[in-house]
Amino acid sequence: MRGSMQSYRKVSVDSNLAVATPHRIIQMLLAGALERLAQAKLAIGNGDIANRGMLIGKAMGIVNGLNGSLNMDAGADVAGNLTQLYDYMLRRMSEANLNNDSQAIDDVVSILKTIKEGWDAIPQDMHELTSEPEGSPRI
Repeated sequence: MRGSMQSYRKVSVDSNLAVATPHRIIQMLLAGALERLAQAKLAIGNGDIANRGMLIGKAMGIVNGLNGSLNMDAGADVAGNLTQLYDYMLRRMSEANLNNDSQAIDDVVSILKTIKEGWDAIPQDMHELTSEPEGSPRI
């Protein structure tokens, strides 16, 4: 049953990605990072070291992807600030993994929620303004 549910989720995510705007993809990534961190915190509480490491690793991969998608040429101040926040979150997630520190996860979750709230507040008519002239989407 669990395998079937995971397969369904993967198909659902793949389907959403196929039609998603760059704005929606970032929303999905932020939600995915928050979900992985909530699961990692639960793993810490359960003493599940293997899953804690895997889930924090997935969240770190998402944050690295978000950081790599920043367009430093457009809105350099915002992109620079986000890079600093992403670097800080990566350090805190590493500390959470090394020290079994749920407070470090809470710190990252708080920042990610703030970023997601700001991203979610972008008006619909501004969603398509995240593409570079060459056509490759950059956030």
